[in-house]
Amino acid sequence: MEEGLRERKKRETRRTIHDTAMRLFTERGFAEVSVLEIAEQAGVSKMTVFNYFPTKEDIVLDVMGESYGAIAQLVSGRRPGESLVEGAHREFVERLARHAPETGLDDSPAYLEQLHLFRKTPSLAARLLLFHVAAEAKMTEAIELERPGDPRAPFAAGQLYALLRTLQVQNSRRIYHGQSADEAYPDAVAAADTGFDLLRGGLGDYLAG
Repeated sequence: MEEGLRERKKRETRRTIHDTAMRLFTERGFAEVSVLEIAEQAGVSKMTVFNYFPTKEDIVLDVMGESYGAIAQLVSGRRPGESLVEGAHREFVERLARHAPETGLDDSPAYLEQLHLFRKTPSLAARLLLFHVAAEAKMTEAIELERPGDPRAPFAAGQLYALLRTLQVQNSRRIYHGQSADEAYPDAVAAADTGFDLLRGGLGDYLAG
């Protein structure tokens, strides 16, 4: 029980730091807020902030990193007999229906705050590229677990991830320019169908059996 309480306290502290920082960033801009200010308003020390988030950019990217990490599940979560393309297509459309943040079809206040910050802050945009590199690497690893030594694995992962990234950018652009997730949903599904049809022509039944 004691260990459970300790872990809960850590999660609460992490969330307090994140929420405080996002409020300050939204009010004044990312570059105008110091880590010391975040610590003082969150009621923790500056060292505590760094214990949870190695850099100021990591505070913004914390939740988004979890979302992109889930992208690899498009490979491992396939149904028996499904190809890479078919499984990823089905799962991506299901996530669109849930308005999952990794699809870009998320109109929650938190996601909108992140979109605006990325548009205004070059250092955050640069760090986001590292998340994409890491997510694509996880996808490659997931494929290689099924096909050890297959030289096609990184190319298949690269093509699939490029499509997912394109769809995410299109969807987040719709949200950024004022569409709700429900309004954008039909176009998002149509775009996914088009993109996966094109990908299917290249990868075909790869990993189907």
